[in-house]
Amino acid sequence: MTDTLSDAINTIKIARKTGKAVCVLKPFSKLLVNVLGILQKNGYIEKYEMISDSRGGFIRVTLNDSLNECKTIKPRISVRFEDLQRYEKRFLPALNFGLLILSTSSGVMTNIDARNNHVGGRLLLYVY
Repeated sequence: MTDTLSDAINTIKIARKTGKAVCVLKPFSKLLVNVLGILQKNGYIEKYEMISDSRGGFIRVTLNDSLNECKTIKPRISVRFEDLQRYEKRFLPALNFGLLILSTSSGVMTNIDARNNHVGGRLLLYVY
């Protein structure tokens, strides 16, 4: 386990495909918490809660039925603002369907927010 974001996204995807309503993510990071906040805000997960214990804590994620596919992008591709639409066509199945999540200098945000703020960054994952 070297990439906590990739491990967490794979855990969420496997739990969704097997029909589970709740999954547990351990270990976690600030980046993962920011990504889960974006997923919750856009309706891909129901809720998440951070639970701290003596061993570092974990995150309990409640899933819903709106998540079809989620996958991390490896290697993390640097994207300029002008090239953002090209990567939307590459990773998302249709126009205005799904999200790309980027790590920018302004924080973690979706491709829609990055386009509105005219910033680029590194692609982390896509979800639809």
